[in-house]
Amino acid sequence: MESIEDRLERLEYYQSIILPLLGDKLSPFYQLIMDAQLTKKEVDDLLRICEELSIEYKKQKAEGFVGFAPLLTQFVGMLHPRLHPETTIDVLAKERKYTPLMNEFKGIIDKINL
Repeated sequence: MESIEDRLERLEYYQSIILPLLGDKLSPFYQLIMDAQLTKKEVDDLLRICEELSIEYKKQKAEGFVGFAPLLTQFVGMLHPRLHPETTIDVLAKERKYTPLMNEFKGIIDKINL
C-alpha cells in the first residue's frame, strides 16, 4: 500500500507539471493562492477579512469618512504572512473582488509611493 507521503509527493509533482501548462488561463487569484501555498481555511480567512473590511468601508463611506488608511493598516495586519499586501490588493482588484475597497487601497498605496 502506498504511503500518504508518497501520494502527496506525487500530487505535488503533478501539480508542478500542470500549472505551467495553464499559463495565462489560470486566474491571478488562484495563482496567488497556489504560489503562497495557502490552505482552504487560509483562503476562507482572506475572503472573510475582505468581506468584513468591505462592509466597514461602505459603512464609513456612507458616514462621510474620507480617509481609509486605518482600514488598509488593518488589512495588512490581518493578511497571511505569505501574502504580499500590494500584490494581493492588485490581484483582488484585477479579479474585480471587493472592487471599491481594493481601489481605495490602491489609491492609498499610490499616494504613499509618490
